[in-house]
Amino acid sequence: MIDLRSDTVTRPTGAMRAAMAKAEVGDDVFRDDPSVIALEKRMALLLGKEAALFVPSGTMANQLALRMHTRHGDEVIAHRKCHIFNHESGAAAALAGVQLRLLDSVDGSLPECAVEAAIRSDDDPHNAPTTLIAMENTHNECGGVVVPQSNIQRIAEIARQHSLRFHLDGARLFNASVASGLTPKELAAPFDSVSVCFSKGLGAPIGSVVSGTYQAVATAYRFRKMYGGGMRQAGVLAQAAMYALDNHVERLVEDHRRAQVLAIALSEFPRVQVDLATVQTNLVYFRLEKSDSLNHVGEDGVARLVSELQKKSVYITGGGGVYRAVTHLDIDDQQLHEAIRQFEAVLTGVL
Repeated sequence: MIDLRSDTVTRPTGAMRAAMAKAEVGDDVFRDDPSVIALEKRMALLLGKEAALFVPSGTMANQLALRMHTRHGDEVIAHRKCHIFNHESGAAAALAGVQLRLLDSVDGSLPECAVEAAIRSDDDPHNAPTTLIAMENTHNECGGVVVPQSNIQRIAEIARQHSLRFHLDGARLFNASVASGLTPKELAAPFDSVSVCFSKGLGAPIGSVVSGTYQAVATAYRFRKMYGGGMRQAGVLAQAAMYALDNHVERLVEDHRRAQVLAIALSEFPRVQVDLATVQTNLVYFRLEKSDSLNHVGEDGVARLVSELQKKSVYITGGGGVYRAVTHLDIDDQQLHEAIRQFEAVLTGVL
């Protein structure tokens, strides 16, 4: 099986498992798990923030950030394709009680004029007042692109001018760092809070952090408990994240290289459309014409391209003409070239 569905499918390496087995543990709800404390301190330092909180998932990290910075009935400005809006099960409304005001762009940036125009104050009781702006880097649905830091800096200035908070969904922040040459601290600097995921490209089995000021993280700690995210002997998971930080960051460049190889190979098939400029990290989005027979959905609800590749032990996601393949820790060059060979068999075959 060559699993290109996501970088979340990675499995702990033998060395990571050994590190987990040796982890010192305590009760993290009582805040006395030494491995968790060490990870939180390390991430706060890496991100240039006062504190960080270890949580089970990136979704929880983002939702805690919304809860840290907003009140029920507030409005949050975000990108139309952001993870917070599209892939977190309506939690912004259900848990934080906020509504999202969505803006659009092709590269995950937020247009400055549109942000200025979207900000609403609480002077008028008819308004849902804007209290937070959220961005995402790398931006998943825009192709895994690194959002221009110049745009982020300008949006940060706008946020400060209007006394708004500024949050970064940095689930794949280390991918952005490796691709851009900027440190995680530099990428995180404009933001009041940052979430980072360990269970994607870094290859840990579970876990994220949300970081910010001491006061903000103390608020997040309370709501983590409320949301069911209080873990006990979580040090075994924190140690996996520590191992990933020591061993799996610099190698992300290999995932990016393999994504480029895959994207170029796919672009050479006449029926495939790939915007190579967006393949900046480990995500490869590609399209087929809507009339293409490979888009046909079978009785199982799966697009024909996906099901035909599955028969050849290659797994991707997508449908409706848009598909995604993701390179990661568990995909080597031999597997990549085998996947390309199977893509060729399906895409050039008569189906």
